[in-house]
Parts: sequence; structure tokens; C-alpha cells
Amino acid sequence: MKKNLNEIAAIEKAIKQKYGDDTIQNPKATWDEDKEQEYLEQLKTQYKQDLKKRDKVEKTEIDGFFVPKQLLNRDSNRICPVCKIYSFEIKDDLYMHKFECCLKCYTQWVEDREERWKTGWRPNLKDE
Repeated sequence: MKKNLNEIAAIEKAIKQKYGDDTIQNPKATWDEDKEQEYLEQLKTQYKQDLKKRDKVEKTEIDGFFVPKQLLNRDSNRICPVCKIYSFEIKDDLYMHKFECCLKCYTQWVEDREERWKTGWRPNLKDE
């Protein structure tokens, strides 16, 4: 057993020479109440960040499919109220937000007639 303690002491001495005194000291030697409070605050912050990340990747089953909860929180309407077509295009987002229609409907019905559109006029697509 004495041999093992001598080996440990030799290793500690080598580490001290190579990396300095701080590497071999007991961590409790410099720990005080302020550091404890700072550490607890860091733990709380880390826990809150972990909860946010977990919510982003946590999935919910809807109609037999697992969907990330993050997608369920979006209030994005992807169906054009004019032509009733679901849009996968990101460029439609601008037109959906500003004119409540997709790019195709904007080009066909709104472009150059924006004032009429803003007053509430909508095409009657039931006859077509």
C-alpha cells in the first residue's frame, strides 16, 4: 500500500510541476458562499434552457403521427382562403400575411387591384 501512495504522490508532483498548484488542490479549498450562490444560479439557468430545448424536441401524437410540439404552437395558416389550396411555399407567407391569399391568387386577383382587394372584394370561385 505504501508503494501506491508513493506513486500517487509522484504523479501529483509531476502534475503540479507541469500545470501548476491549482490543478492538485482540493476544490473545496477556494469554495465560499458567493461561489455557491453563483453556482446555484447557473444551475437554474441551465435547467430553464434544458426545459426549452426539451419542449422543442418533445413530440405529440396526432392522427397516428408524431409531431414536434414546437410546430403545434405556430399560428401559421397555410391554406389560401381564396383558392383553398395548401401552400408549402415560403414565398406565399408574405402574401398570406399581407393580402390573405397565396402568390398565385395575388397574381391573378390582387395585383394592380390592391385598393379593391383592401375594401373586401373577393372573387366568386364557386362559378368557375
